[in-house]
Amino acid sequence: MNCSYCNRKAVYFQRHSGKHLCRKHFVENFLKRVKRSIRKYRMVRRNERIAVALSGGKDSVVLAQVLKTLYGERRDIELHAITVDEGIEGYRPPTVEISERLCRELDIEHHVVSFRDEIGLELDEIVKKGNRNACSYCGVFRKYLLNKKAKEIGATKLATGHNLDDETQTILLNFLQSDIERMARLVPSRVQKGLVMRIKPLREIYEREIVVYALLHNLPVSLEECPYSREPVRAAVRDFLYEFENKYPGRKFSIMRSFETLLPCLWEMYPQIDLNSCELCGEPTPRRICQACELKRELGLI
Repeated sequence: MNCSYCNRKAVYFQRHSGKHLCRKHFVENFLKRVKRSIRKYRMVRRNERIAVALSGGKDSVVLAQVLKTLYGERRDIELHAITVDEGIEGYRPPTVEISERLCRELDIEHHVVSFRDEIGLELDEIVKKGNRNACSYCGVFRKYLLNKKAKEIGATKLATGHNLDDETQTILLNFLQSDIERMARLVPSRVQKGLVMRIKPLREIYEREIVVYALLHNLPVSLEECPYSREPVRAAVRDFLYEFENKYPGRKFSIMRSFETLLPCLWEMYPQIDLNSCELCGEPTPRRICQACELKRELGLI
């Protein structure tokens, strides 16, 4: 099958548009949509120092490469990468190596922070010691360390690799769980003191498109799934959306557009509150003690 725009051989069929795309037009379309998202939400402005949350997985690797492609020649834009080593035997070491290799190839300064050094225990040890599931600890500590390191290096933005599939799953999951306040926080309405503003340049890119982009650019990526990744409710939502999108292409975009239409109402119903500084570590929190310190105290680490 030939490309819908030229006579070159197509490498991808874009189901929501009904077009076949060759390598050149696939990459052009991909980057165009990323730039459109960045402009829409004013993710990147002048004189930015952007920290990329780089796990070594397909999403974060593609994100780092795309940001380098778009802003590598800009003298006022500086890119860094932060990799969090949770301490998951057999899973995390290879992805840290992938991240280090990518940063060398892209000439991006790489920072690695570990649970062992910053929290006091690796995740494998935490799971054995604690009484919660691994994701409860990992999610809190990862966000804590990413924000802390981003501030240390003077980052003005923290870029994450969330894609269209991730975002629509989260929107629907929050709706089904009646957690509308959390839904309102998916897109911050303003900068908060002590919290590096997060941006999601890939939020309108399908997961499968990210895989194709990585393959076309021969990027070093890990496709391994975290051994602790067990979220049955999210998995059910993911499978439902996959089948729905497969039957009715473009419906994930419809979910995203509906969410964006509701955003002003969500922000009015649940305005962002001013954050305090944690009394133990100084990191931002809506309470006296941040969630990371609460978990460390629960584990007997402080």
